[in-house]
Parts: sequence; C-alpha cells; structure tokens
Amino acid sequence: MDKILVTGGAGMIGSNLVKRLVKENKEVFVADNLWRGKLENLNDATGQPVIPLDTHFINHDLSVAGSCDDLAAQVDYIIHLADVVAGIDYVFNNQGSLFRQNLIINSNVITSARKAKDNLKGFIYVGTVCSFPLTRQNTLDPEPLHEEELYPAMPESAYGWSKLMGQYETELLEKETGIPTSVLMFHNVYGSPCDFGERSQVIPALIRKAVNYPNEPFEVWGSGKQGRAFIHVNDIVEALWLTLNKGWGKGVIQIGPSVCTSIKEIAEKIVHISGKDIPIVFDTTKPEGDMARCADYSKAKAALGWEPSVTLEDGLRRQYEWVKEQIEKKQ
Repeated sequence: MDKILVTGGAGMIGSNLVKRLVKENKEVFVADNLWRGKLENLNDATGQPVIPLDTHFINHDLSVAGSCDDLAAQVDYIIHLADVVAGIDYVFNNQGSLFRQNLIINSNVITSARKAKDNLKGFIYVGTVCSFPLTRQNTLDPEPLHEEELYPAMPESAYGWSKLMGQYETELLEKETGIPTSVLMFHNVYGSPCDFGERSQVIPALIRKAVNYPNEPFEVWGSGKQGRAFIHVNDIVEALWLTLNKGWGKGVIQIGPSVCTSIKEIAEKIVHISGKDIPIVFDTTKPEGDMARCADYSKAKAALGWEPSVTLEDGLRRQYEWVKEQIEKKQ
C-alpha cells in the first residue's frame, strides 16, 4: 500500500483528494495548520474521519524549517497543496507577507523531500496560472494559455511569483536528486467544502451573498467583465489522481477549461440558481486582478488523458446547495 503525504490536506482540494486516495486504498497522511482547512472536512458522509486523526493528521506549521522531515521520511509520495491564499482582497493587501510565507513553506517542504530522496518515489507540486505573465492576461478576449508561455516571467501578484518560485525549486529537486516530479498549474478552482466568509474567493462569496439576500447586498467586486477559467474540484482531484499514476517527468501541465467565463456571467448564473429577484451591483472601486484567462488543456489531455467533466452550471448548483446548507445550520 502506497503511503502518501498531502500537505494542506484539510482544505477544499486537499480533503477531496484525501477521500479519493483512501477510496483507492492508499495510506494517507495530512499536514495542515488549519488556517483555512478544517478537520471536519476530512469526515465521510456519516461524520467519521476517513483517516485516523490521532496518527495520520499532523497540525504542522510548514513555515518552520524541518517540520515536514519526519513525514517525508515515512511516505512514498508527497502531494504539496499547502500555501497561503484567499480572495483577491486578501491577496493584494498582504502581498509581502504572503510572498514570504509561501516561499518558506514551499522551500521547507521541498527540502524535506530532498532529505528523503532515498525513499521518495515522487513529488507533485501544485502551482497556479497566476504565475503566467500579466501580458497574457490583460485582454478581455484572451487566447488560451500555453505552458511554454510561462517565461519570460511577469506575474501580476506576489502570489503568482511565490508559486512560480516553488515550481522552479521543484524542477531543481528533480534535476539534483532524481526524484520524479510533476507540476500542475491550476486555474480557478471552486467547489465544496469551502471558505465562504471574509477570506473567500469569488464564487463562494457571491453564493453567500445570494443566500443571505436581502440581508446582505449582492455586490460584485469590479466591473464584472473580468473572466476566469473555472474548474470544479472534482475535476482537479481527477487530474491529481491521473498525475500520480502517469504524470511523472512531463514538465508543467495546466489544468483548466478552454472557456473564459466573466464574473458577470457567474453572478447571473448564481442569481438564477437562487430563484430570487436580486439586483446585481458592481463596485468598480474594488480590485479585479488579471483581466481574463483560459486554458489550452491539450497537454493535460495528451499526457494524462484528462479533460473537464463537470459543467459550470452543475458545479455552481452543487456549491450553492452546500453553502446554503452550511448557512442554515448556523441560524
């Protein structure tokens, strides 16, 4: 039985991945400091943890050097999801600390992997399309991004830069130790379980506002013209599973759809799902981030046999029902 460490394993992507790996009969360890993740995310439908929390969940601050050494030494694979990220407001108001924390977290986990080179069979690093040059994301009618366009580097945000540096150090890890690695660059992931509070990203934030309306105004940050390639967490988990099985040594692979959907369209779809008569208000004083982007996922299809399967309408409806249920539980 393969032993796999998932950093950030109590978050949205991590917890869904952990459940998939357990279902596939893997022994899974989770390292997470619960900054955004929650232990309850690791429960199954009956409310029971899918891993033994006393031995396989470790509340580690990965920004502390050596904190991952003991775990790396006892597993076969590491899937590194942990980072500091939140909604656009948090990202652009905390760029210095976010950049530093992610550099340290990434370097510490990669250093632990380096020390465990004699037993480690593979290391998967999860990057972000925010690392692509701003010049490829500054039009409202974008051409799909290609992996070879990553350099010359010019990310818009400190978050994009920090993730790119971790990606580079992962490449060094493979060159210098021979540990097989894979780098996946995710587009905008949504799904549940998720943070839908002050630090939430755009889809859960808009869903929360729709559920709470009229007690909370349905306000969209920016003009709404900005667009993203939204990808459901189930499709992300499938990409990670395929990578674990056949994605080694194939360079950078971006994971996302070829369709760019505007935030205005997302807001309209959420209002429709809510069944409420909600006026959409755009606050152009708030940040928008990159203007638009989408993926050419042909490499993912060729290398992994991966392509998106969850439609945006279906994914939004699932997430709306989940957020609505969580809010109703608290009332």
